[in-house]
Amino acid sequence: MDLALLRTFVTVHRAGSFTRAAALLGLSQPAVTSQIRTLERQLGRPLFLRQARGVTPTTIGDELAHKAAPHLDALVEIAESSPDDGASSRTLHLSGPPEFTAERALPALTELTGDDGQGLALRATFGTAEEALEGLAAGHHDLAISTARPRGALLTATPLCDEEHVLVAAPRWAERIGPGALGLKGAAALEGLPVVEVHESLPFVSRYWASVFDSRPAASGTVIVPDLRAVLSCAISGAGLAVLPRYLSASALGRGEITTLYDPAVPPLRTYFLAVRTGALAMPHIARAHEWLQRAAYGWG
Repeated sequence: MDLALLRTFVTVHRAGSFTRAAALLGLSQPAVTSQIRTLERQLGRPLFLRQARGVTPTTIGDELAHKAAPHLDALVEIAESSPDDGASSRTLHLSGPPEFTAERALPALTELTGDDGQGLALRATFGTAEEALEGLAAGHHDLAISTARPRGALLTATPLCDEEHVLVAAPRWAERIGPGALGLKGAAALEGLPVVEVHESLPFVSRYWASVFDSRPAASGTVIVPDLRAVLSCAISGAGLAVLPRYLSASALGRGEITTLYDPAVPPLRTYFLAVRTGALAMPHIARAHEWLQRAAYGWG
């Protein structure tokens, strides 16, 4: 069986589209289509079901991908590594949410880029969970950090860590509410307070209200800014209350710049997943970064 045909097949399987696979391979779409048809004729079975938006692998296609992908990845690893530096000069492409990636993942992975013989080159992009997983499936990233668990056989996800959310505000807002008010009145004690959030839909505040108060927030956003680090800065300046990850707000809490407005018995949590394309962990530089992040996550709790 022609290895070039297998490589094209695995790329289509991962990308879920002839068009995306062609872009990744540097081929025309008709060339990719022709190669897949040739492989299907050799096997005597269809490998993909054509749909309006992309393709879906058949059972035979899934089986072939799971058998062939790790071996093809290993061959690419050998071909792209020079005899002088082994596998040390590989580039890792990472995608994830901006705050978590910047504050957690990148500081951990940069330890692999130093002059200790690891020699990993690192490229990072920020995006939503959907964008990170779509880019991973299309072959644009090697690893994706996501708050959504991917479905299907194309991607494999491992729980990385849980993120605790805390309700915070500048001390003057806590003084205005009064000690113990939330314990007596619940969410009603917070009505009328300005809210700082990342989106008009108030995703963090709404999730917190549903989990802790079993209700919906009555307020609308006063300050909307699409970065949790900016939300923290606004909360410190007194712009209003905010729901933030504890890891992001811990330093400001320690300095007294903000304070927790409520400490529920069971705080809301959000899980982060570390996703890869199925079979990609056969590539040493991806496997090492994957293992390194999991090891670092033990200390994040």
